[in-house]
Amino acid sequence: MKKNILKNNAVQSLIASLLCIVLGLLIGYIVLLFINPTGAGDAILAVIKNFFNYSRANLQTKNFGNTLVKTAPLLMCALSVLFAYKVGLFNIGAAGQYVIGACASIYAALAWGWSWLPCLLFAVFAGAALGAVVGFLKSYLNVNEVISGIMLNWIGLYLTNMLLTTVKEATSPYTFHIADANPSAILPSLGLGKLFSGNGYVSLAIPLSILLAVAIAVILDRTKFGYELKATGNNKNAAKYCGMAERRNIILTLVISGALAGLGGALLYLTDYEQWQCTTSSVPSMGFNGIAATFLGGLNPIGTIFSSYFIQHITSGGAYVDKTMYSSQISDLISAIIIYLCGFVLFIKYAINAGIARHEERQSKRIAAAEKGGEK
Repeated sequence: MKKNILKNNAVQSLIASLLCIVLGLLIGYIVLLFINPTGAGDAILAVIKNFFNYSRANLQTKNFGNTLVKTAPLLMCALSVLFAYKVGLFNIGAAGQYVIGACASIYAALAWGWSWLPCLLFAVFAGAALGAVVGFLKSYLNVNEVISGIMLNWIGLYLTNMLLTTVKEATSPYTFHIADANPSAILPSLGLGKLFSGNGYVSLAIPLSILLAVAIAVILDRTKFGYELKATGNNKNAAKYCGMAERRNIILTLVISGALAGLGGALLYLTDYEQWQCTTSSVPSMGFNGIAATFLGGLNPIGTIFSSYFIQHITSGGAYVDKTMYSSQISDLISAIIIYLCGFVLFIKYAINAGIARHEERQSKRIAAAEKGGEK
């Protein structure tokens, strides 16, 4: 019997992801039709085209760079969720770890005048510390990481608002521009800005996030350390029986996961692409979008690179929808529909496997019947 290509995990992930994307765009289009059918086609095309809505090549390239700037932190949040999930943990606290990483980097840059590298490392430490709290509660007090993660998201948000109030502009709720207050804290461009029509926000963050995705793939699939972590996630009692330190592994997993999310916060705000708003009343969506990017990428670090870009591409593309025909929230709605459907990737893969199993069972019965008939 020939090997079925649909059994390949990578092929299944690709098919499932493409189905989710197509369904998301289709549902988004239907919603637009109900609101205002006149411009529905143009609106959904505007979302898909994103920076291609500009006619001039230099503007397309520059805005492509802007999309990549926001893809880097999203990729780090996705890797944070993925790393924990591979070890059997659901790090919904990545959103709070992202926020506390942003807080640490901004505060270190504006209050203490640190350069970009210490700010980056401080953000990693802050995210790791928040992850360690979740890991400790999980390991020693059996507190579900989802519950503690959600609670810490809000603690991290309000702590950030309190601390960054001391480094905000006097007449607005936004923190000072890092590029003006402390240029040494801005991530180095490495000459990448020239490739994107002089976009000064394009920086080290993009190649660094991609390299970390590759590193995570190697650690999880090619090292003893990664094997121990996954073994602990699959069955911590069996891991303990085999001599593995299951409590240490759980804490270490969430420390690394938190460090990745914290780094994501620094990779955005140390470009000065955005300023933190000290009146922020909800946890930024970046950490939650990382969950969608993880599943859309088929729970594969390399696939997550592409899924993170796609989600950010759609999110940024929503800004080009005609606001005279649709409310400003319609772009968020379309993005949310696609992101929501990303959660069905595993279900679609399950359906594919179930279909293959039924097909092979029927085929085996036909072969057995034919062989039995031949014997007669």
